Amino acid sequence: MLTEVQAGPYTVRGVSVGGVYTSLLVPELGVLLDAGIPIRSFATTDRIFLSHGHSDHASALGSLLGIRALVGKGPPFVYLPAEIEAPVQEALAALGRLHRMKSEIRTVPLRPGDTVKVQQDVWVRAFRTHHPVPSLGYQFLRRVAKLKPEFRELPPAEIGRRRQAGEPLFDEVERLELAYCTDTLSNVLERQPSLFDSRVLILECTFIDAERTVRDAQERAHIHLEEIASMADRFQNEALVLMHFSQAYSPAQVHATLQARLPASLLERVRVFAPDAGRWFG
Repeated sequence: MLTEVQAGPYTVRGVSVGGVYTSLLVPELGVLLDAGIPIRSFATTDRIFLSHGHSDHASALGSLLGIRALVGKGPPFVYLPAEIEAPVQEALAALGRLHRMKSEIRTVPLRPGDTVKVQQDVWVRAFRTHHPVPSLGYQFLRRVAKLKPEFRELPPAEIGRRRQAGEPLFDEVERLELAYCTDTLSNVLERQPSLFDSRVLILECTFIDAERTVRDAQERAHIHLEEIASMADRFQNEALVLMHFSQAYSPAQVHATLQARLPASLLERVRVFAPDAGRWFG
């Protein structure tokens, strides 16, 4: 069973268990975040963002391409750290020889700070995450025109006349919509402080209890719930989606622990990306 949460205006649907598989669909943006499991309904998504090359985040890419071929879909765009572009292409070429079929993708290699247009008014900016392999997070944004303060008192007709005349009435501003940040040390939040201001932040929270300490999390290049709780007053997000919990915890344990350990001011904005009951997907 897939997990689904509503985070502000965005739906986040899929599955995420640390070290096992992560694949999240955000239909409003038309993007798939990581490909650790080949969910059939996700395969027709044309834009796939890989955070890094570990198998629980990338190994289902070939299977998704196979499903796409069955339904007549062409190569998707795959956004990924520039350092892994060649290995990913090599792996897909080997898979193609094994299956005796083409496994083609249209790669968009990115480095920290690169900003590219995704579609219409949606852009994405890559930022460095901190993991033992090359890895990126992704911040989706919209660029909109905003009337300069000195012209805000003008009547609409006058604004229209001046605009037609070519007068520069507007500034272009960026609205930070949704950010995806997984498999990383918590210092990514210090180095990329705009994450605190993204309308929606999808953030890994692999370890949540005292048995596995902050130091344990840091040694594995992951984030501990204690670190998030200590920064609670800094999160300005409309919604904070916590995901990528370790398989050492049951979904019920995840919900209960977050309920007990997060400050109320943050908890009301947290969306726990775990089933409400039962077992993890699969």
